[in-house]
Amino acid sequence: MFATLTSKGQVTLPKAIRDQLGLDAGAVLDFQILEGNTITARQVLPDARRIRGLLKSPHAIPLNVERMDAAVSKHLREKHSAAPKGRKFASR
Repeated sequence: MFATLTSKGQVTLPKAIRDQLGLDAGAVLDFQILEGNTITARQVLPDARRIRGLLKSPHAIPLNVERMDAAVSKHLREKHSAAPKGRKFASR
């Protein structure tokens, strides 16, 4: 089977290969160069470490609008209280 390299360095794997290996869009492949300029590619299977942080902690306090508003207000107070004195802001 043949595939053509694009100007962006991309290659489309032939459909027969994608079907045989069960590859879909977003599949991650690991390429290696062997002796004689032979290139191998293997699918990297999903690892639990890749999804770390996506799931909520059972100890996390749920967010609500009031907590978000309070956090934004606190951030803005701290941000603007740290502004150097004597600095003039343009009024609208």
